[in-house]
Amino acid sequence: MENKGSDEVEKLKTKFLSVWHNVKYSWALKSKTAFSRNSPVLLLGKCYHFKSDDDDGSTETCYEASDEDFIVGDVDAFRKDFTSRVWLTYRSEFPPLPGSTLTSDCGWGCMLRAGQMMLAQALILHFLGRDWTWSEALTLQPLDTETWTTTAAKRMVASLEASLHGSLRPSDHGPLPQALVPGSGAEAHAQEMHHRALVSWFGDSSSAQFGLHRLVHLGLTMRKRAGDWYGPAVVAHIIKEEQTYAERSDAPPPPLNNQPASASALPDSRAVIILIPVRLGGEKTNPEYFDFTKSILSLEYCIGIIGGKPKQACYFVGFQDDSLIYMDPHYCQSFVDVSTSDFPLQSYHCPSPKKMPFSKMDPSCTIGFYSRSIQDYERISQELSKVLQPSAKDKYPAFTFMQGHGRDYDLSAGLTPEKREWPFIRDPRRTVTTAGDFVLL
Repeated sequence: MENKGSDEVEKLKTKFLSVWHNVKYSWALKSKTAFSRNSPVLLLGKCYHFKSDDDDGSTETCYEASDEDFIVGDVDAFRKDFTSRVWLTYRSEFPPLPGSTLTSDCGWGCMLRAGQMMLAQALILHFLGRDWTWSEALTLQPLDTETWTTTAAKRMVASLEASLHGSLRPSDHGPLPQALVPGSGAEAHAQEMHHRALVSWFGDSSSAQFGLHRLVHLGLTMRKRAGDWYGPAVVAHIIKEEQTYAERSDAPPPPLNNQPASASALPDSRAVIILIPVRLGGEKTNPEYFDFTKSILSLEYCIGIIGGKPKQACYFVGFQDDSLIYMDPHYCQSFVDVSTSDFPLQSYHCPSPKKMPFSKMDPSCTIGFYSRSIQDYERISQELSKVLQPSAKDKYPAFTFMQGHGRDYDLSAGLTPEKREWPFIRDPRRTVTTAGDFVLL
């Protein structure tokens, strides 16, 4: 009887905590983000200029991210590109996570969501290419103060009512996406199918290949439970371990006709996702790494950086001047059933970019790169070696490239038996086996 009563109290505490987080991370006031018209904007290797041809070169005004101003320079192109990136945020009312009774990741799952967004960008590069944009990107309304608070009020009422009735049900998913325009071509239709399938892989259910439930399950092997804080390095290793599980499930759709053949056809054409956990300073990010970070985000094969502020993760995708541009997972949305063929896509795309000064960036982060083939990897390693070259002899690069394999280096030498069990350290004699289209390093 005592155990049963304790379980009921724990479930009640979890339910009210979820309601509080749903309200806290929905009732967010989103101010407009200012962009300078005088400086270029870099977004995952693409450069945009907001100044129109007839603008005075001495103007110092800032561009406000509102609909009225999306008419100068490359602003419209930037907005479409940014909005087309897959946005993964806090969700509520999904099935309980493995090893817990939690039905929401509000308040603790932001780094996992940031990792999902970076992985989604790699998959977009692989299946759709960097030039792909979502056809409905410009139809989404910016998440301004009025939109966020109205949505928050509705969700707060729904969450409280659901808690009082003892059950949580998925709420309204919003309007369905518009149908494909007839006659738009087979390629456009194929791209839309790839896009929808890709988003479904990140659904909040145990069946989703890269969903939160799968990541939390893998985190248990690293002594991380649902509700714990996940750092960028831990998330990188969880994503790597997820590859084994994904290989056993349904294979992803093949690339489009204008994409190179699958890696299974040629041994040297296997695509590689490279995740590199780094620390760019002590308690704060060393200013010496600011230019390095800008150089990384300017590369077309960079899939972004997961990091953020202390205890507040985000996904960095670009920069302007001395500010980073990022996608924020700290917005609670309702569960979406991605198993249906016509599930809404709007909540998986963000129309409102955010900016943060480089000085506020937490030094712990994970940098991601995508390489389509061995030839692509060789080019990337050569270009990165130049970027990583320190400006002074007494400086050290953030990371280096080494010839050979990880098993050639005894990384576990001198470690105690306890430290050898640390999940990030693998036996150097263990051979690496891979299958499918991807290798994660």
